[in-house]
Amino acid sequence: PQIGGLDSDGNHCSTRLQLWAKETGEDISSKTCFDPAKKREWYDKGVAYWERVEASVNGVLGGYGHVNERDIAASDRFLLDVFNGMSADFSKSKHLVALDCGAGVGRVTRDLLIRHFHEVDLVEPVPHFLDTAKTNLVTPSPGLSLFGRATNFYCKPLQVFNPEEKQYDVIWVQWSKVGLKANGFFVVKENTAKQGFIVDKDDSSITRSDTHFRELFQQAGLYLYKMKLQRGFPKELFPVRMYALTTEPMKRDPIANRTRGQVLNHPRIIS
Repeated sequence: PQIGGLDSDGNHCSTRLQLWAKETGEDISSKTCFDPAKKREWYDKGVAYWERVEASVNGVLGGYGHVNERDIAASDRFLLDVFNGMSADFSKSKHLVALDCGAGVGRVTRDLLIRHFHEVDLVEPVPHFLDTAKTNLVTPSPGLSLFGRATNFYCKPLQVFNPEEKQYDVIWVQWSKVGLKANGFFVVKENTAKQGFIVDKDDSSITRSDTHFRELFQQAGLYLYKMKLQRGFPKELFPVRMYALTTEPMKRDPIANRTRGQVLNHPRIIS
């Protein structure tokens, strides 16, 4: 079924194609693909919004810096749950490498990922965010207990970033499958709408429903291994869900909330 939604001005879109037509002014009646220049404009508008935001934890969390500790604690538990349920092949990996996508000021890398991985690469399109991340991670605060280190800092938007093949054990929010090692997994942690999608015209962001996310995961050829709802956030915020995704169906999957059918999907690019 087609998934519809709203934008932040209250305009309704019955399909995602209609949304794109409204945002770009394109005639979708005779098109199967869209103008690349229009897509760049859409993404550039989002980057321009964040370039005006303070390079701090409070800035990247939209003034809700006080939820950082609770956010990281829930992510930590989720990551450990997924680790514990993965195959022995994953646990035998001697050198674990993660990719932090949309890394901002390095908040998730510093507070979570370098406590579990030997190396973490960061991808972030906003230059002053990435500069702050480098400062925070290359010369960490005294007394900060680290297991791994931040290795590479890529100042690129995700839609043009192409990771090396089979480079990462975990990709923290990323749509491309090519960079993932065998037995690795993706973690997507995102705001979710009650239904359909909601477009924020200020920062060119889209908040998708759980149903919408699951449809996109299936289109991308990914399998839902585990999903968990973030608890303890302020009530005025969108509900936040954490998804662990694999590129192949798990041989032994004790988790009840996996994708139905377990039919192999053909990989596609999500735009």
